[in-house]
Amino acid sequence: MKLKWDKIKAILAKRLKTGTFQVWIHPLQADIQDKTLFIKAPNEFVVSRIKERLQDVIRESACDVLGYFPALSIQAVAHTENSTGHLFIQPEQQKQQSLPNLDQPAVQQWRFTFDHFLVGHSNNLAYAACNGICSKDFPVDNLFLSSAPGLGKTHLIQSIGHKLSQAFQKNFLNVAYISSEQFAGQMVRALKNKEIEQFKNRYRKNVDLLLMEDVHFFQGKNKMQEELLSLIKALNDKGSHVVFSSSFLPHELEKVDSQLTSHFCSGVLAPIQKPDYDLRLRIIRAKSRQHQLDIPASIQELIASKIKSDIRQVESCLKNLTLKTKFLNETITPDLTWDVLKNYVRNSNTPKIEEIINCVSDAFGLEQTKLGSKSRKKHLVLARNITFYLARKYTDLSLKEIGKHMNRRHSTVLKGITNIEKEVVKDTQTGRELKRIAERLEVGA
Repeated sequence: MKLKWDKIKAILAKRLKTGTFQVWIHPLQADIQDKTLFIKAPNEFVVSRIKERLQDVIRESACDVLGYFPALSIQAVAHTENSTGHLFIQPEQQKQQSLPNLDQPAVQQWRFTFDHFLVGHSNNLAYAACNGICSKDFPVDNLFLSSAPGLGKTHLIQSIGHKLSQAFQKNFLNVAYISSEQFAGQMVRALKNKEIEQFKNRYRKNVDLLLMEDVHFFQGKNKMQEELLSLIKALNDKGSHVVFSSSFLPHELEKVDSQLTSHFCSGVLAPIQKPDYDLRLRIIRAKSRQHQLDIPASIQELIASKIKSDIRQVESCLKNLTLKTKFLNETITPDLTWDVLKNYVRNSNTPKIEEIINCVSDAFGLEQTKLGSKSRKKHLVLARNITFYLARKYTDLSLKEIGKHMNRRHSTVLKGITNIEKEVVKDTQTGRELKRIAERLEVGA
């Protein structure tokens, strides 16, 4: 194995800056077992750095030597364990990712499965379509899931991967699961390293099912749109399926080529709406059982009646309620529940755009007219983007209507919302701070 690792390191030395290679790659040791590349780092800090920045390029370099993409396990020497690693890295963690190992079945510790997805009127089409695409008789090539954040897109996409990985392990079904931003990053690196043909072939020749999240990221990126369109055609021509997700419907993506939009709409278009009271209550009951939370029925009904927009908030509320009772050694009462609920709900269940603008202005200490000004100062751009984000989340206004209130174009609104979503999802200091700002604004602070 040492000879192969030396060859991989030699390739990495050419692809990376000298300082990066010497600091992060040179100290590493590695071994291969069952097509998994086990990397031993000197400490946890190095492990963290590699996972955040260098996983993709390591796997790509390893593929050049081994002839396949290995699974990757990175651990500090003192804590190394025998592990099969992961063939996929979750997009919401925003870590570098390449394609899965395309020479063996997809083995993945998926976070979500169909078994734990509750179905109601708001999501029944999406659920049926995602189940359907797992069968051989699914009549269309593509599926497009659309919803506001926190309503189940990622849960359903991962459920597809889980079900097919379980059903077809012995038949070498190759599932590629990736975010649009990661796909774009791979393409940029391939162009930089003059490896674009290898990049194309990895997807077109080897993938049986492509699961791609957040395709609105391609807005205004013409070259990447061209490559994605060519990839979709190539996969569909050989009978492979493609599943997309986005916070926006295809017709809202104004800076996406019409042919690509047409392919987004060519299969099943499955928007997911906000859950009604019955579904919210069933979700709360299921989450309570799943996390072994002892919450009275009346309290569950109260939470279901108040948190309406985001299932993630429902789960967070339940956990915080239980933790508070344990820390304070109290029983769950309506008063205690309201004390937790006030951090998740507003007095008005459906705030108007004017209220959101006023709330954001107060939070940033701005005059309301500043939000609609032409200024591009950093704090004003952030305030506008949060306004766009909250307006999209809590009102039924279209992107064009939101933009009209802020003297901005449809495309600017979409870009702003995308930027906020990306930062909130990322587990970074900036992302966490943006999330806290958004939460404070949601309760009218």
